Amino acid sequence: MTTQTDATAPTESATTAPSSRALRVLALCGFPLLAACLVVAAVLGLTDAVEGDGAGAGFLTAGFWSLVLGAVAGAAALAVPRRALVAAQYALAFAGPVLAALD
Repeated sequence: MTTQTDATAPTESATTAPSSRALRVLALCGFPLLAACLVVAAVLGLTDAVEGDGAGAGFLTAGFWSLVLGAVAGAAALAVPRRALVAAQYALAFAGPVLAALD
């Protein structure tokens, strides 16, 4: 009868780490979120153009670039599933409308 020593016991972080399939599913679900955030950012930009000064400032441009970078991070997460890439995709998706609203 053999017992498992501490050196061969699985660590807690190894058992709770998400699988690559789960990360790919999360990255894939991030693309509809990016599309919804794109619509919200566009509506905020058009509302500012009609009601505001009529010119897009740097925050609106930064919001749209945030959405583009979120799509790039999502595509990278589909190819090479990493938790940081999926987190960056979601963070950049939510940052797009927030930056557009600051304009």
